[in-house]
Amino acid sequence: QVQLVESGGGLVQPGGSLRLSCTASGLNFVQYNMAWYRQAPGQERELVALIFVAAGSVDYADSVTGRFTISRDIPKNTVYLQMNSLNVEGTAVYFCNAAGPVFYSVARRSNYWGQGTQVTVSS
Repeated sequence: QVQLVESGGGLVQPGGSLRLSCTASGLNFVQYNMAWYRQAPGQERELVALIFVAAGSVDYADSVTGRFTISRDIPKNTVYLQMNSLNVEGTAVYFCNAAGPVFYSVARRSNYWGQGTQVTVSS
């Protein structure tokens, strides 16, 4: 049974920082792509950052490039999202996602989601 457990959300002032963590179990971590999505009230879920676990290559949404950093710790089966210079547009529920195994075609890959962690940026 695959589980993704997120932590690290909370309330932060504009300009502040938070680090989110997502620990995966029940899957072969290096065979998956890991990502962070977010969903603000009344809006669709959007991709924030993506990491190809085996290679370590990353990609970001334009809105967070230069402020957010995604990384992974393979022995800990954990992916992180370091968020700096947060603004009010960063207020959302952040979800961890695992997609894979990567040697499957995209159509055959499984998608797993964490329960989400709330990030609120407010003064």
